[in-house]
Amino acid sequence: MGSFESSIVVDEVHAVSMEDVTNDMESRKLDPVSDSMDPVYRRMLEEINNRSGKRSWLESLIELFTNSLKSIHSPRPSRKENVPEYFTPLTKEEEIEVSEAMSNRNRFTLLVTHEISNIDITGENLQCLRNGAWLNDEVINLYFALLKEREEREHGKFLKCHFFNTFFFKKLISGTDGYDFRSVRRWTTQKKLGYSLLECEKIFVPIHRDVHWCLAIIDKKAEKFQYLDSLRGYDSKVLNLLSRYYVDEVKDKCGQDIDVSSWEHEFVNDLPEQKNGYDCGVFMIKYADFHSRGIGLCFTQDHMQYFRRRTAKEILKLRAE
Repeated sequence: MGSFESSIVVDEVHAVSMEDVTNDMESRKLDPVSDSMDPVYRRMLEEINNRSGKRSWLESLIELFTNSLKSIHSPRPSRKENVPEYFTPLTKEEEIEVSEAMSNRNRFTLLVTHEISNIDITGENLQCLRNGAWLNDEVINLYFALLKEREEREHGKFLKCHFFNTFFFKKLISGTDGYDFRSVRRWTTQKKLGYSLLECEKIFVPIHRDVHWCLAIIDKKAEKFQYLDSLRGYDSKVLNLLSRYYVDEVKDKCGQDIDVSSWEHEFVNDLPEQKNGYDCGVFMIKYADFHSRGIGLCFTQDHMQYFRRRTAKEILKLRAE
């Protein structure tokens, strides 16, 4: 899946200066092309190796970056056009800010701190939003916290939701029999949250399957448990555990016994599909974003690079839009 090398080669046209790239590439030898390497990286090497032998591979690489930069700086849609807010392009200044934050020279720099969730984001953390990289816990959890703040900031515009962090489901299944409600029962007290979990229309649960991110949703209004996988996989165990959790949560917080046996368990197939091995985390957080807006999942694989840049911008501003 998304290797570090492919992230550097393909995406640092966005994230780093040519000085960063040159210093990095001069320190390594050009890898031989093999069928086992990342396909994006392999295509890049094949193109370089097909160039004229009179020039160095580094010169060829610089040309590839130059051509990529030309496409990046091609005219963008005007912000005055009728573009939905969830597709609003970054300004030139925002693009520069994101690129600078994700550059190698800021790798060990503390960029922002979200005090409520106690999450620090360094340049290294933010680099997971480079093209070809896998999203990490810090970025996912901070983004979800920002989505909740957006809802509270603009009452009535977004659905009332709860966004569990990436550690919740791991903790829920940590018991000897694969289920431990007691380990998470204090996560959702009204004193801790500032609202009642049971009043939320949708509850989002990120699911990490070794090297793949999925999203589960408890939809109270529609009375269903949903599983969204950008590779269109399914896991009935996840939905069974969440249905059990919801029953226990209602009993613990309200003292009521509820029956969810009639609730639908839906493995969503009509959803944007991932076409590579590294964008699963971006698909997962945008499933949550669009569902919290109460709109359809009207995006595709082609939007992933934009979503990466937009998410980085929102994290730097500590404000989801």
